[in-house]
Amino acid sequence: MLAAWEWGQFAGFVSRSQRIWLAVLCGLLLAVMLFTLPSYQHAVRLPQVSGVLWAALGWWFIALALVIFYPQSANFWRYSTIWRLIFGILTIVPFFWGMMALRQYHYEADHFAGAWWLLYIMFLVWGADSGAYAFGRLFGKHKLAPKVSPGKTWEGFLGGLFTSAVISWLFGVWAPLPVTVGVLLMCSTVAALASVLGDLTESMFKREAGIKDSGNLIPGHGGILDRIDSLTAAVPVFTCLLLLVFGTL
Repeated sequence: MLAAWEWGQFAGFVSRSQRIWLAVLCGLLLAVMLFTLPSYQHAVRLPQVSGVLWAALGWWFIALALVIFYPQSANFWRYSTIWRLIFGILTIVPFFWGMMALRQYHYEADHFAGAWWLLYIMFLVWGADSGAYAFGRLFGKHKLAPKVSPGKTWEGFLGGLFTSAVISWLFGVWAPLPVTVGVLLMCSTVAALASVLGDLTESMFKREAGIKDSGNLIPGHGGILDRIDSLTAAVPVFTCLLLLVFGTL
């Protein structure tokens, strides 16, 4: 709901009341979806959850095209509040359900199985972000997407992938993740790439809105979206690949 509050700026809502209503409606949407789920069932098997995750996979392919062809790509949505709201829904709602589906993984047999998966994807994304920052500061020379985020470099991007690969290997060796090495590596690589895309996509929307931070809810760090932008893409993409594409149920 806080992310929806901040997304109101991207959609062009300037008044406080409009953004409050957007946050409330987002919360109601999630609550209604939760109440449609039967009790004690693996969420990802249900069509309202799997459908949202598949929609997220499609959205992030579209977002990739929007980032690659920016600023020309913004011509068809720049002046449309409806399109920007749809983009927000496709960013925030699947992120919520990706977190829920991972947390409920084999919950009936092991209450902590899903917690390990959540911990893994968070460490993977945080590692990729930290690695990209460190390698970018040390070796960064070639701009990754100068029209969207001038501070990001190809050196940082590759450094982030390397860091996420190390984290993936460590978790594969030491953590109780019931999945083959090949599937884990495939899902993790795509999730790490998606995390970069999530960051770039938020930067694109902030650039269009003419703001530096998505908000000021976290003093010294910006807004909620500034902290979860990478996760909003990585979590649903990882969950969709792991549980639906490769069928790790």
